[in-house]
Amino acid sequence: MDVKESIKNQTDVALGLSMHVLTIQPKDRNAVFSPLSVQVLLTLIAAGSKGTTLEQLLAFLKSKATEELCSFSSEIVSNILADGSANGGPCLSFASGAWIDKSLTFKTSFKKIADKIKAASNHVDFRIKFDASDTEDRDFYLCDGSTVRVPFMTSKKKNQLIRRFKDKGFKVLGLPYAQGEDKRKFSMYLFLPDAKDGLPALLEQITSESGFLDSHLPHGHAYMIPHDLRIPKFKISFGLEVSNVLKGLGLVLPFSGDEADFTDMVESSAGEHLFVSSIWHKSFIEVNEQSAASDGNEIRTRNLMVDFVADHPFLFVVREDTTGAVLFIGQVVNPLQF
Repeated sequence: MDVKESIKNQTDVALGLSMHVLTIQPKDRNAVFSPLSVQVLLTLIAAGSKGTTLEQLLAFLKSKATEELCSFSSEIVSNILADGSANGGPCLSFASGAWIDKSLTFKTSFKKIADKIKAASNHVDFRIKFDASDTEDRDFYLCDGSTVRVPFMTSKKKNQLIRRFKDKGFKVLGLPYAQGEDKRKFSMYLFLPDAKDGLPALLEQITSESGFLDSHLPHGHAYMIPHDLRIPKFKISFGLEVSNVLKGLGLVLPFSGDEADFTDMVESSAGEHLFVSSIWHKSFIEVNEQSAASDGNEIRTRNLMVDFVADHPFLFVVREDTTGAVLFIGQVVNPLQF
């Protein structure tokens, strides 16, 4: 299986995992989640597991073999998540690791895989700009119907694309990030419900429809140019203990002290009694005039223009478009909340 096919499978896993995380959050809470980082970490866990524990991990990650998963994760970390700032592209911050009792020693084969998977650690800084002089305070409608005044950014450039789905009640804005010298193309996509209280229904659509992202992004000819484009500035820091989320989705054996099998992880028979006690996930994202829109060339088209005013709760996705790898998924329900 090649990397693109693996990523296609992993995208389905990413959406299912992310939608579960978002739907169990309080409706008035901002959230940002990186399914890719959790998938890479689960690959690391799978590399040290055996028997039914490994089988359950492979089934959860929609993969046939550990080698396939490790190849996928190594490719993701070394290429898609590599630092692109030196050649004019975006920087990404990604770090993962595993900790065990100091009395135990990782097997050499496991440590080699771990070294490949957690090789990247850089800072997030997407280098693209809105004009700060155009930022102005406007009303943002909260879940309870009240409003708050928040800074909204706008752009007069015509390099953003929109797809509108009248029958489904939402529209999608694509913001391409500045591209460096390599082939990677990063974009942020904002999914804005037509109804001010439409975010829960949108999350349900995404969860229930297979291949949702690929069929709803503003690519090809089915797009429009934004006429009135306004996006609130926001900053989200989000932490989550992921173990219970994964258990709720059926991945239970790695967390079971009685049934987990990690004999391929450590050098002693203690591997028979190891289990994953916790997985802590932390994500941070900030969208402001310095980091929110493309400075690419203007797009000329005959397609119609439509307004995109994100003045009520919406969903966002950060994606690498050449492979389809999903880096972040989150929801903004109150731009003032941090």
